[in-house]
Amino acid sequence: MIHISKFKVEDKTGIGVKIELPNSPPLILLIGERGFVMCGYLNVDAAERLQVAAAMVSGVKSVDDALNAEIKAATSSAEKIGVRVGMLGREAIKVML
Repeated sequence: MIHISKFKVEDKTGIGVKIELPNSPPLILLIGERGFVMCGYLNVDAAERLQVAAAMVSGVKSVDDALNAEIKAATSSAEKIGVRVGMLGREAIKVML
């Protein structure tokens, strides 16, 4: 099952995606116009090679969890627009919206 929802961070709106997987925690994405926050299923090194603005959170099971989780890694493209390891997912995606 794939769940798509909108979320707000202050006056900006982003898209949240939750993909249910068999016998596994879900895959979670927060999507903005300039980049995205991804759960640990997705590969930060691949995102770096593709030169996209991406940040990674881990241990999340919902869009709300990702918004409130700490950024564990970020690509150099994400860092150039202001994303930093240690900030919350909501702070990172706000920069990307």
